[in-house]
Amino acid sequence: MAAKALLHRSEGFAAALQSLCSIVLFGVLLCYSVPIQAQRSYQSLNEKWQFRFSHQVQKGSGTLVDLPHTWNATDALSGKPDYKRGIGNYTKKFFIPQEWSSKRLFIRFEGANSVAHVFINGKFLGEHRGGYTAFIFELTDKVDYGKDNTVLVRVNNAEDLSVMPLVGDFNFYGGIYRGVSLLLTEKTCISPLDHASPGVYLQQEHVSAASAHVNARVVLSNSSAEISKAQVRLTVSDGLKEILKETKSVDIAAKTDLQTLDIPFTINKPRLWNGCSNPFMYRVNISLWDGQRKIDEVEQPLGIRSYYFVANQGFFLNGRHLPLHGVCRHQERAVVGNALTPQHIEEDVALMREMGVNAVRLAHYPQSTYTYDMMDKTGILAWAEIPFVGPGGYADKGFVDTKAFRDNGKQQLRELIRQNYNHPSIFVWGLFNELKYFGDNPVEYVKELNILAHQEDHTRPTTCASNQDGDMNFITDVMSWNRYDGWYGSTPKSLATYLDKMHATYPKLCIGISEYGAGASIRQQQDSLKQPIPTSMWHPENWQTYYHMANWDILSHRPFVWGTFVWNMFDFGAAHRTEGDRIGINDKGLVTHDRKTKKDAYFFYKANWNPEPMVYIAGKRAKERTHRQTEVLVFSNCKVVTLSLNGKKVATQRPDSMNVCRFHVSLQDGQNTLQAVGADKKIKLSDTCEWILNK
Repeated sequence: MAAKALLHRSEGFAAALQSLCSIVLFGVLLCYSVPIQAQRSYQSLNEKWQFRFSHQVQKGSGTLVDLPHTWNATDALSGKPDYKRGIGNYTKKFFIPQEWSSKRLFIRFEGANSVAHVFINGKFLGEHRGGYTAFIFELTDKVDYGKDNTVLVRVNNAEDLSVMPLVGDFNFYGGIYRGVSLLLTEKTCISPLDHASPGVYLQQEHVSAASAHVNARVVLSNSSAEISKAQVRLTVSDGLKEILKETKSVDIAAKTDLQTLDIPFTINKPRLWNGCSNPFMYRVNISLWDGQRKIDEVEQPLGIRSYYFVANQGFFLNGRHLPLHGVCRHQERAVVGNALTPQHIEEDVALMREMGVNAVRLAHYPQSTYTYDMMDKTGILAWAEIPFVGPGGYADKGFVDTKAFRDNGKQQLRELIRQNYNHPSIFVWGLFNELKYFGDNPVEYVKELNILAHQEDHTRPTTCASNQDGDMNFITDVMSWNRYDGWYGSTPKSLATYLDKMHATYPKLCIGISEYGAGASIRQQQDSLKQPIPTSMWHPENWQTYYHMANWDILSHRPFVWGTFVWNMFDFGAAHRTEGDRIGINDKGLVTHDRKTKKDAYFFYKANWNPEPMVYIAGKRAKERTHRQTEVLVFSNCKVVTLSLNGKKVATQRPDSMNVCRFHVSLQDGQNTLQAVGADKKIKLSDTCEWILNK
């Protein structure tokens, strides 16, 4: 496949939902406190839902919960492969002021897994099939004004062969696990109904140091015949001052859901969104006017950037080569399952940035608005994908060739792209993970998805995460491999052999590594290096450390690999797993499930990816030692490192090309104290640990 110089494009995120995020963070905004003159306002519905399972039929059964919520935070994370998968019912009453009857009212869900049926005052309102994208329904003519109204949401996370994903090495949590809000607008508005998108698409057609040409596509919606003509005003500011203004008149079609208007504009000598080094974003304000009366307004950030891939050189951002030091991330953690708060997401991002991560694969499904917002703000490049997930090493299938399944996958891809179109951090759309050819062959369907992705967004490339040879690897614009050389059989050296062979055979194919990793328990330690059996209950930490050192040595010396993504940044729940130090956990993370402990491999990558000076002695947790003569590994990016044992200097070394120092010491019987001191110019850093040699 020819390498494609893709894509001179930049977007700012659709921040129409920023007020929603603020509400989630800071509490409920009372309906009647919103001035009736306001053009657009949000009200959080996250508090005080009555929850019950479908089998709880007695009156008054259930519990009071706040959103986000999942009913699987306990059973799935206890490692029960038969955790609850079925219907949960969420009910809430809310008052709607009489004066809202002259407006339009919508209810918006950020995510409910995986099929949701919504009822208002006992009447069916709508259905959404897919657990990871937002959805919205209009309530304007469905509610009673001046009264309490009741919304019922029946959420079903049961297995359904017509809804992606069918299988996966992760938990299929149930519930309304992201926020819900009411949206109030005028009768004529910037439409929230275009697949729950912000209604504005900032299409960046060309970027250079001299100028950035952008087309703002605005989608309007009108439910009355009162307005026949309006103005759309666009302003761009740099955070300090307004730098550009455009105005366009538009004839408003009477009672139409979607009407599109294009407003092209140019920013001369743009300041670029330049990844982690400078994630600068402009502010774009789109307002709708009826004469001198503002009737709606949406503000979004705009990150201007261009990027492309070269088959033998890798990834380029704004014309400069950028090695993508990436990780994969699931949207869940210990105790809460997938019902994450903004604070949880911020902690995850902070841990990534401390390690030096500049790219993330958000696997295996669309993640929350706030997650993409944080990627935009911190400059982490994001791979966003649909949940078209194959079985990997497990039974069952990831694809069934039915119209219902194919339609659902296309719906989820369309929603992913439209809802997240303006995020500058998103640089590829992922179409599948580890599909297999047996039975129904997914190749033709992947081709259909690839065409659809380019129809929806002609500026971003598509990609995939493959684990086998075949035609599927040549459909997307760039591709990636899931490789576990040195964990699931073989040795790390086989990764080098494989990559070199693939690059030689297909020199124009842009190749990345979408997954590589090994399990590790911080509770399981050994002072000898021995490869464990992946399916066993013994996952010693030092093998993971060795695995990543060996794999990174291979990957970092192959510039044709456009990006690498460690599987996984964090341990995550997978109820069917029976391995490592406890069941129900995939322990390939560099950080533990509760985010409290960074494994040794985390510090290896920090020494290589984060230029901030650091020094770290590996193997601290392996306190009980059986070998007097032993090797001490120190990870450091300092100029020199000095190791002392029991107060006596052992040696001073310069870190090697992988920022590793290897010292050989002779331990004394009983307790031993190791100290490593890293020095760089006037900076001195130290790390210590205690080892005990058993007699």
